[in-house]
Amino acid sequence: MSFAESSFFPLPPDILLVPMALKTPSRMWFYATICSIASMFGGLLGYAIGYYLFTSIGQSLIEFYQAQDAFGRFQEAFRLYGPWFMILKGITPVPYKLLAIAAGFAKLDLTVFVLCSLVARFSRYYMVTALLWRYGPQIETLIEKRLMLATSLVLGVAVLGIVSLRMF
Repeated sequence: MSFAESSFFPLPPDILLVPMALKTPSRMWFYATICSIASMFGGLLGYAIGYYLFTSIGQSLIEFYQAQDAFGRFQEAFRLYGPWFMILKGITPVPYKLLAIAAGFAKLDLTVFVLCSLVARFSRYYMVTALLWRYGPQIETLIEKRLMLATSLVLGVAVLGIVSLRMF
């Protein structure tokens, strides 16, 4: 799911990472590592879509998410800030697939893209896991008692990511 989310799939991998980590706390860092690595490789597919297939596939994905304006702003930000933009946006809930496609289309150096993806994706999923490690039992109890609230919060974070994408 993490691989797919970084290139074309709309749902964030957190919806699987969180319950899996809470269910088996001894493996939560392993799950975060797998999620990070898969996200990186999915980002490479997104980069390739932007670099090689933008007119046939990339543009369709951008239109599907109605993110044409945001994509233009991403291109400008890549031109101005390059790697820093990639790292900072890669940590946030902004759909990573849009960053990866924009990076490929903008012809961001592949080595720079990979290094930024390493920093951004590991930071993102390790921060989530660190919170689960620290507050896991309290979060698990909250999720069990308030499943609808927890589901709404996950959905809210996804919507916030899309909204922040359009604002930048």
